[in-house]
Amino acid sequence: MADALLSIVLDRLASLIQQQFHHEVCLVVGVKREIQSLTNTLQIVRAVVADAEKRQVNEEPVKVWLERLKDIAYQMDDVLDEWSTAFLKSQIERVESPSMPKKKVSSCIPSPCICFKRVARRRDIALKIKGIKQEVEDIANERNQFDFKSTNNEELQRIITISAVDTTEVYGRDRDEGIILRQLLGTSCEQSLGLYTISVFGMGGIGKTTLAQLAFNHDDVKAHFEIRIWVCVSDPFVPIRILRAILEALQGQSSDLHDPEALQQKIQKSICGKKFLLVLDDVWTEDYQLWEQLKNCLKCGGGGSRILVTTRNESVARMMRSTYMHSLGSLPLEQSQALFSQIAFCGKSTDKIEELEEIGKKIADKCKGLPLAVKALGSLMQSKNNKEDWENVLNSKMWELDVFEKKLSPALLLSYYDLPPPIKQCFSYCAVFPKDHSIERDDLIKLWMAQSYLNSKAGREMETVGREYFENLAARSFFQDFEKDDKGNIVRCKMHDIVHDFAQFLTHNECLNLEDDSENLKTNLYLQKGRHASLMVHGSTKFPFSDNNVRNLRTLLVVFDDRYRIDPFPPYSFQQFKYLRAMDLRGNDSIVELPREVGEFVHLRYLNLSYCRRLETLPETISELWNLQTLNVCCSLRLKKLPQGMGNLVNLRHLLISGGIYGVRSLPKGVGRLTSLRTLPAFIVCDEDASDEVASDVCEIEEMRKLNELRGELEIKGLSSVEDAGEAEKAELKNKKHLHGLTLSFKPWKKQTMMMMKEVAEALQPHPNLKSLCIASYQVREWPKWMIEPSLLQLTHLHLSSCIECQCLPPLGELPLLESLKIYCIPEVKYVGGEFLGSSSAIAFPRLKHLSFKIMSKWENWEVKEEGRKVMPCLLSLEITRSPKLAAVPSLLLQRKPPIKLLLRGRWAL
Repeated sequence: MADALLSIVLDRLASLIQQQFHHEVCLVVGVKREIQSLTNTLQIVRAVVADAEKRQVNEEPVKVWLERLKDIAYQMDDVLDEWSTAFLKSQIERVESPSMPKKKVSSCIPSPCICFKRVARRRDIALKIKGIKQEVEDIANERNQFDFKSTNNEELQRIITISAVDTTEVYGRDRDEGIILRQLLGTSCEQSLGLYTISVFGMGGIGKTTLAQLAFNHDDVKAHFEIRIWVCVSDPFVPIRILRAILEALQGQSSDLHDPEALQQKIQKSICGKKFLLVLDDVWTEDYQLWEQLKNCLKCGGGGSRILVTTRNESVARMMRSTYMHSLGSLPLEQSQALFSQIAFCGKSTDKIEELEEIGKKIADKCKGLPLAVKALGSLMQSKNNKEDWENVLNSKMWELDVFEKKLSPALLLSYYDLPPPIKQCFSYCAVFPKDHSIERDDLIKLWMAQSYLNSKAGREMETVGREYFENLAARSFFQDFEKDDKGNIVRCKMHDIVHDFAQFLTHNECLNLEDDSENLKTNLYLQKGRHASLMVHGSTKFPFSDNNVRNLRTLLVVFDDRYRIDPFPPYSFQQFKYLRAMDLRGNDSIVELPREVGEFVHLRYLNLSYCRRLETLPETISELWNLQTLNVCCSLRLKKLPQGMGNLVNLRHLLISGGIYGVRSLPKGVGRLTSLRTLPAFIVCDEDASDEVASDVCEIEEMRKLNELRGELEIKGLSSVEDAGEAEKAELKNKKHLHGLTLSFKPWKKQTMMMMKEVAEALQPHPNLKSLCIASYQVREWPKWMIEPSLLQLTHLHLSSCIECQCLPPLGELPLLESLKIYCIPEVKYVGGEFLGSSSAIAFPRLKHLSFKIMSKWENWEVKEEGRKVMPCLLSLEITRSPKLAAVPSLLLQRKPPIKLLLRGRWAL
C-alpha cells in the first residue's frame, strides 16, 4: 500500500512542476528546489518499500516505520491536492469571466485582494511542504537501521493477466455431503425434544459454506422441504436483523417491519405446520440469550424441519445445543493437489505440466488442505511459467511465518506480494466494506478512482484500468460469490471472511468497520488513525461522529440495515470531513437536503445519494466540488432539479440520475461543459411543467455536442419539445461512438408537427457502433431514413414502442447482428411482409433469436416467404400479445425443427 501511496504523491509533485512550467504558476521562492529535493528523497524511500511490506508481518519496528511513512504520504497527498484544486478553481473562474478574454486575464494586473490571497496560499503550501520534507528526511534516515533491499519499481508495476478458472466442482467433500444429507433428510424422534439443529464447524476457509450450499441446493433437499431459507449471520448476531432476513426470504420481498413481536408473528404464520430448512451461515455469538430470541419463533414449524448452522467455533455449536455436530476437516492431499492442478496448469502445455507437476504437488501440500489457500496459490502459479519461479514459491520464507495463529494464510501473503503495487492498494482498500457485504463492481471501481488508485500514465481510461484490476483480483480468488449479467460480466461479488481478515491485517487501523452502537465510536484515538470507514446502522440513531474525531477520514460508507436511518446531519458535523474523497449515504430516508457546508469538501470525488427517498434539494455549493467524479442520485425520486452551477464540475465522469415524472425533470444550462462525462443515463430536453423563467435556465439538446465521451446507455427524453431540427443536429449524436445503448423518447407529446418530428429524428442519427436502440412515442407515419436504409449494422437489440402513426415496419431483416426485436403498440400496422424482411440480404434476420409483438390492434396479415433465401434461421422464441385481428402465424415459422417457443397472450383471432 505504501508504494502506491508514494506513487500518487510523486505524480502530484511532478504535476505541480508542470503547472509552473506550462501555466506560469509562480511558486514561492525556493519551493521548487524543496519539491525537487522531496521528490528525490521519496524515490529513495520507495525503492525499499516492497521489502519493508514483506518484513512487517514479523517485525513490529518495520510495521511502525511503514505506518509513519503512510501517514506522512497521506498528509502530502492532502496538501498537494489542495494546491491542485486551487489551481483548477482559478482556471474555471477564468473561463467563466465573459467580460475578459483569456489572454487579458493572464496578463492583467490582479486586484490587491486577489494578489494577496494567491501569495498567501502559495506561502501556506510552501510552509507545509517544508515541514513535510523534514519528516520525510527523518523517515528516510531511519530506513538505514533496517538494512532493506532495494527493488526496481518498474518491475513491480508489471501486471500479468491470468485466466479465471471455473472451480464450481467441489473436491473431496462427498463423504461430508452424504452425512449432512442424511441428517437433513432422515427421520428422528428427537424432533419432539426441540428444534433439530445441525452444526458444521471448522477453521476459516475450510469449506463450511460450500458444504452447506451443496446440501441446500441438492435436488433431494429441494423436494423434501416445503420452505428453504438461507441467512448469512456473521458478526454481530442481531436477532431483529436475522428475523427480518428470514421474513424477507419467506415473502420474496423486503420488509419495513421493525418490531420484533410483529416480525415473529409474521414468520410463525408463514412456517406454521410446514417443514422448513433454515441455514444460518457464519454464526459467531456464544450468547445463548440472543440465540433463544430467534429460536423461540421457529418451534411452530412442521415435523422434520431442520436448522443447519456453520461456524468456526465448536463452542458456538454447543451453545446452540445442536442435535448433531459435524467437524469439517482439511481436504485430503490428493484432492488438494487436484484442485491446485486444475487452476495452476490452466493454459499450460503438456511438456510444461510434466516439468512442474512434482513441484506443484509439494506447493499444494503446503496449503494444509485449506481450499481457499489452494485456490489462491493455484491462481498465483498460473501466472508463472518458469521452473525457478515455482521453486522460489515452494521454498519461500513465508511458509515459516507464524501467521496461522493470526488467522492468516501464507498462501494469501504469497499471492498478495505477487501483485503490482496499484492492485495491492485496490485490494487492501476493500477492507473498508463490512464482512459479507455485497460489493458492486462498478461502485468499487469508482471508489478506487476517487482515491486516485487508477491513474494511468498510458492515457487509458481509469474505468478500464479498474476493470482489469478487479478481474485480476477475482481470478486470484480474492473475490467470490459472483453475480453476473446476461453477458457473463461480473456485476457484484463478496469477499471470504478469511480474505477480509487478511485485508484488515494489511490496513491495520486504516480501514475501520464500525457499528452504530460500537464502543470504538467513542474512542477518539482509534478513529483518528482511520482513513476509510464503513458504518453499519442497525437502528435509527443520531449522527454518531463528534469532537472532530474523524478528521482524517477519506472514505465514509454508511450501510443502512433496511430502512433504519441516521437523523439529519447537523452542519457542524460536516466540518470535520474536509479530507473526504468518497461519501456514500445511499438509502438514508432522513436526508431532505444536504447542508451547504458540503461545498467545503474540496477533495470529494465520489458522492452517492441514491435511494434517499426524502431528498428534495441539493445545495448550490455542490457546484464548488471541483474534483467530483461521481454524483449518484438515482431513485431519489423527490429530487426534481440539479444545482444551476453543475457546469463547473469539469471532472465529473458519472452523473447518475432518474429522469422523468419521478426524478430529475430537467438538466441545468452548462451541462454541455461536462466533457469528461462517461455516464449519463438520461438527458432531459425540457420540463413540460416549467415556467418560461425556469425554462431559460434549462439546458437544450445542442448542449450534447461536446459530450463525446459518453458510454453505456443513454435515454434522450422530451424530444417532442425540440422545435428546430438544427438544434438536434448540433447534438452530433453520430459522433457519440462510445455509446452502446440509446433510447429516443418523444414523450410527452407536444404540439410538434409530424414534419418537425421527422426532421428531428433524422438529425439524431446514431453512430454506427450502437448495439441497442429504442424509439418510443414517435408520432410520424414514415420512419427516419437511417432506419429505412439500415446504417446501424452493429445493432443487436431493437425496441420500437408506441409509434401510433406508423403504418408499416422498416426493413429490419437487413440488420445482420440483430438478436432481439420488440415491436410494441404500433396499432396502424395492418400488414407485415416483404418490406419487413428487406430485399438486399441473402438471409433475412440472420441472427434473430427473440421476436415479440404486443398491442398491434389492427394487424391482420403476416406473410413470410423465403423466395430462395432463409428467414430467421436462428429464431428461438416468438411472442404475440393483444393482436386480436391477426389470423395466423406464418407456417414457415411453425414448422421449424426444433420448434420455436411460441407464446400467445390476450385476445386474438386464431
